[in-house]
Amino acid sequence: MTLNGPDPRIYAERRASLREKLDTAVLFIPPLSHAVYSNDVHYRYRPRTNLRYLSGFEEPAGLMLSNCGGDEDGFTLFVMPRDAESETWTGRRAGIEGATQDYGADQAYPQSHMFEKLRGQLANAKTLYYELSPDQQTNQTVNEVVASINKERPRTGGGPLSVVDAGALVDDMRLIKGDEEIELLRAACDASARGHLRLMEGLAPGQYEYQAEAMMEYEFRAAGCAGPAYGTIVASGSNASVLHYTANDKRLRDGDVILVDAGGEYGGYCADITRTFPVGKHYSEPQARVYDVVLDAQTAAIETVRPGVTYAQVHEAAVEVLTQGLLSLGALEGGLRECVDSEAYKPYFMHRTSHWLGMDVHDVGSYRSGEGSRVLEAGIVLTVEPGLYFRSDATVPEELRGIGVRIEDDVAVTEDGHDVLSSKVPKARAEIEKLRNGVGS
Repeated sequence: MTLNGPDPRIYAERRASLREKLDTAVLFIPPLSHAVYSNDVHYRYRPRTNLRYLSGFEEPAGLMLSNCGGDEDGFTLFVMPRDAESETWTGRRAGIEGATQDYGADQAYPQSHMFEKLRGQLANAKTLYYELSPDQQTNQTVNEVVASINKERPRTGGGPLSVVDAGALVDDMRLIKGDEEIELLRAACDASARGHLRLMEGLAPGQYEYQAEAMMEYEFRAAGCAGPAYGTIVASGSNASVLHYTANDKRLRDGDVILVDAGGEYGGYCADITRTFPVGKHYSEPQARVYDVVLDAQTAAIETVRPGVTYAQVHEAAVEVLTQGLLSLGALEGGLRECVDSEAYKPYFMHRTSHWLGMDVHDVGSYRSGEGSRVLEAGIVLTVEPGLYFRSDATVPEELRGIGVRIEDDVAVTEDGHDVLSSKVPKARAEIEKLRNGVGS
């Protein structure tokens, strides 16, 4: 494992495994251009995730993997050629030579040759696995290549070339993580833990949410992350009831709780961790009651995670405890079974308990298998993140209004159970209050 991702041999193994499934087919991932921040200023470049997964290549590039008897069978990269003037401004490029020597491409070409080479490979192919581009002109050109090939097929006696989303080939492969991927996810969680701990130990009333965001992201970068894996959420007071709040501009008030949902991207892999702690030294009595319900729900859901359990069962375990808690808090009335079956909890817990985690923070892979929920397998990594959100105008007891609590950990499914990768971030209420009182290490 390296800072930039798995050992280079891992990429070759992934491509070899994929080629075995590519009988008379071509996988094509077009380049992703630099995103513009404004005028001639660009965002830091992040390659397409599937291209990174299969090659480790960090520059704008197209990837073709094929196994259909054409001249470019194997692994092809379409790259930006070396150019002294451009490299003066933006740094050295791998170029054609680097793509083959350093990244293991069987052949490499300038991007200007991309559609010509794709057309040559598709001449003998039955299927094109294609990852749609955000650039509609690229998609249109690929459609034209496919249309021209299919126009010729009746004369050659071949059947039509079918186009299938690349996810059908790659998603399940990415869903089941290898050992080296689990360790990169653990490293991302460890780096992210530094940020969460810094806030728990050092954040003070009177500061602003954006200052907490800055402290958090400083720790990500200091620990070797490329940056945040997603927009950092720092939501204090009633802002914690807004699920994807990112304004981060409110002044922190003693007596509020602050919900911090933040994780770094390390070696191409994402952490996704949420903690909710008091701006002051202690949770108030209503805040503590809500917090304990959410923590109990998360504990129950995590204990459910193991091979053979379905994705839905993890959610159901959390819902059962949250609903019972809502009844105890006076936010719901009726029987437990009735409230669960009618989804009466949904005004206060409106999202799923989990999502897949990996190279993307909301990672690829279906949540269903056939007609039912997907069964968990060793190597799957998922978040477990129940919450309760009481808006200021919610029809609940007054002392609950304006309280939002979410607790989120990253959990790997193991052969005999689970492994909480983000366990270095405290979540027991007593431990958090100890840190808030300046007693923590």
